[in-house]
Amino acid sequence: MTATLTGRKVLGIFVLGFGTIVAANMTLAVNAVRTFPGLETKNSYVASQRFDADRAAQEALAWTAAATLTGSEVVLDLHDATGAPVADATLTATLGRATNVSQDVTPRFVFDGTVWRAPVDLPPGNWDLRLVAAAADGTPYRRRLKLRVAP
Repeated sequence: MTATLTGRKVLGIFVLGFGTIVAANMTLAVNAVRTFPGLETKNSYVASQRFDADRAAQEALAWTAAATLTGSEVVLDLHDATGAPVADATLTATLGRATNVSQDVTPRFVFDGTVWRAPVDLPPGNWDLRLVAAAADGTPYRRRLKLRVAP
């Protein structure tokens, strides 16, 4: 006995095939919109006009930054061109995942005479420390530092 291919069966095949594609696309679109962190800047053209000047000022500072996790705190090692610790900067930072803002935290850094320390409680995985500092003269310094919390 052979099964015949009828119009109903062809319609069912098309509905099932395209339904699967539409369902997959809708799932991807909903997840993309739900995890979108928002705008980085209101006007990218205006921001691009200041980019080179800001970068040159930051490079003139010749600061180096490194972040590590020790126990339940993040340690930020920030040094100037002479290798001395930068103690007189104003720091703000966001510690979060690269792809999602739902677990972002704002560590409160305190200078201990050598390095900047902030208590954190992070689950395992990869983290980004988005650092925004200002030198004593107001020159901005921005860095994105990678951190890994072992499971």
